[in-house]
Amino acid sequence: MKKIILIVIILFSMTLPAEILIPMDSSQANHLKAYGVAFEGLKQKLVIKWLLNYRGGSYLVPNSTEIENLCKLRGVSYELIGSAEVAQIMTTIQNSNMDAVVLEKEPKIAVYVPPNAQPWDDAVTLVLTYAQIDYDTLWDSGVLAGKLEQYDWLHLHHEDFTGQYGKFYASYRNAAWYRNDVKTNEQLAAELGFSKVWQLKHAVAEKIREYVKNGGFMFAMCAATDTFDIALAAGDVDICDTVFDGDPPDPQAQQKLNYQRCFAFTDFNLITNPYEYEFSDIDASDYAKIRGPEEDYFTLFDFSAKYDPVPTMLTQCHTNVVNGFLGQTTSFHKDKVKKNVIILGESPQVEEVKYLHGNFGKGTFTFYGGHDPEDYQHRIGDPETVLDLHKNSPGYRLILNNILFPAAEKKKLKT
Repeated sequence: MKKIILIVIILFSMTLPAEILIPMDSSQANHLKAYGVAFEGLKQKLVIKWLLNYRGGSYLVPNSTEIENLCKLRGVSYELIGSAEVAQIMTTIQNSNMDAVVLEKEPKIAVYVPPNAQPWDDAVTLVLTYAQIDYDTLWDSGVLAGKLEQYDWLHLHHEDFTGQYGKFYASYRNAAWYRNDVKTNEQLAAELGFSKVWQLKHAVAEKIREYVKNGGFMFAMCAATDTFDIALAAGDVDICDTVFDGDPPDPQAQQKLNYQRCFAFTDFNLITNPYEYEFSDIDASDYAKIRGPEEDYFTLFDFSAKYDPVPTMLTQCHTNVVNGFLGQTTSFHKDKVKKNVIILGESPQVEEVKYLHGNFGKGTFTFYGGHDPEDYQHRIGDPETVLDLHKNSPGYRLILNNILFPAAEKKKLKT
């Protein structure tokens, strides 16, 4: 009789909810807010498993009334599963191109953004706010003062590290916002001891380079990708035309570029003409414009979850085909990408890279071309993207993969 009772107790316990599974496949009602729930679990010191390649990169969370209620409140799909089902999932993962990565703690996030920026003008601040993930903002003074050391993860968006004000001179030089931007940057440069804005921006790029070298995680989008590397390659060389800094660029600027100092790009050629809306020949925006929104898409590569966990984390999605989108820098010519950089996503039609990742020193960098994954051709003054209309955006999911990536156990990040 005792044996029967014991068996009944064991069987009953196996049917009780042991974990919360947050699926990230097509069954998920709100992919973007699901990341915020996982982030909240980390804040509560819960041991969360990121199930790479299992149902779109699902999360396994210890049974928690708070997390269950949070899922209900935020409209995030979840499943209560017993220990037997958990064991079955782990067996499936063990025998497939999948892995279970432990997320250790919530990363401390900084976003490099000017004080007067609108939150909706940066896809990352927009989706962080929507997903309810905490972040701080940081600008030039804070970077140069060494405040980056307080953060695990740094985001850069459409900032121009070459000091050419985004190459907007041709179209917007008489606009009030442009003039104010020039005035504000010139005043800040002077306050920080620089005679030219480009000298300030190059110094900030150097400080960020040092941050990554020492173990920081950097994620950049739009023009912050190529202008960052251009600034590193240029160093103390003037590459700005007279309309930007009062004197012509160094006539030997191109020859003086040091590509070895760049993170991702090499052998590129500068475009210093202030009337041309390009910084260099890294950007492949023209290719995307020729295709148009109906034909513009890129595909994510498949990686081995057990042997290549980092690129696998960064490409978790419920689809491997993602709609393209434009930006100041939309994508990157493949022949300008360094050979040691991992390509995460590219356009299948041409030699055009959209999404890449690499290591530098003890840290990592990830570059993602384009401005807003759900606004194909975002223009100055356009209304903000309403993410409630794009709860399952694959393009925005890639951004949020980068948010959780630094939370993974360190042994996984070193593989």
